[in-house]
Amino acid sequence: MAKIQAAMLRPVSPGIVSVPQNLNFSLAAIQFFANVLQFFILPHYLLQKSMHWSLVVIPLAVLNNPFWALIHEAIHDLFNSSSRTNVAAGRLLSLFFGSPFHVLRLTHLSHHKFNRSPLEKGTEVYDPTRSSKLRANFVYFFYIFCGLYLLEVFSTLIFFLPTASFYRLGRGLVDHGNAQEKWLANKFMDAKTVSEIRIDGIAILLIFGLSAFCYGMHWRVLVSILVIRMFLISFMDNVYHYGSTLNITASGHNLRLPRVLSVLILNFNFHRVHHRNPAVPWPKLPELFAKHADSFDRGLLTAAVNQLGGPIPLSELMYARDANRKVKNSHGCNASY
Repeated sequence: MAKIQAAMLRPVSPGIVSVPQNLNFSLAAIQFFANVLQFFILPHYLLQKSMHWSLVVIPLAVLNNPFWALIHEAIHDLFNSSSRTNVAAGRLLSLFFGSPFHVLRLTHLSHHKFNRSPLEKGTEVYDPTRSSKLRANFVYFFYIFCGLYLLEVFSTLIFFLPTASFYRLGRGLVDHGNAQEKWLANKFMDAKTVSEIRIDGIAILLIFGLSAFCYGMHWRVLVSILVIRMFLISFMDNVYHYGSTLNITASGHNLRLPRVLSVLILNFNFHRVHHRNPAVPWPKLPELFAKHADSFDRGLLTAAVNQLGGPIPLSELMYARDANRKVKNSHGCNASY
């Protein structure tokens, strides 16, 4: 196994880690209202007046990726300075997202720990010696069009296995899994974590079940809301890493975006900056970007279109890694990636 070359995490300026608590609470209130609106107010009240109100799902769709970005702040303990408030806010928001907070949190932290490693590689990476291009295409496009969100939602079912079966499965991964599987299994087998995931899973089922009951004969509107969310969350997940060099864990693409849109998604487009500085809250990422004279790799729209190019053979990205290593050795400094 190739040695993982983690990029050097840059030192953070004093005071730069201050968390914008009031702003985050305001954003959480907006997201909470938007979800209550589309899951309950829209079917129970507005659609009874006119089906034209179903068009409200179009502007509300814009809030899906900002919704994930706000949960992402809680995942990194950057929603609030209080760890307890962070978890409480993250759990509440995640109920409307459709997946327990601890499932989202631990899998995301695993992504940071093993990003672009031989274990995680990337959504688009495939080995032609082990998989055909046809199969790789099917798996890849399923994942970026809907698979990621479906995985986040339905992986919760594992935690409702009989207790003995659940822990037997976990111990099997600890004993025989790879490093990433061992790390996740150890985290997920914590009794408190399992209990909270089960409670949140039941709450999610009640919320979405009650919403379906409220929609009744208008159930197609609810399906449209969920399909839009499923696509936007899945499609935008790997755009920040597509085609990036393997074996550099603190990496990602900085993607150009108009300032107003960048703020809308909580500066998620400064993704390489975030991976190098995961303890820095979202308003400060542009500041670090400028301070370290970082650069944009391309526009976000261009990057989104580029990933439609499909899966990439492992050898191409390994070659890119070796090329970057040669550049670093010849210039005596870190290569840009």
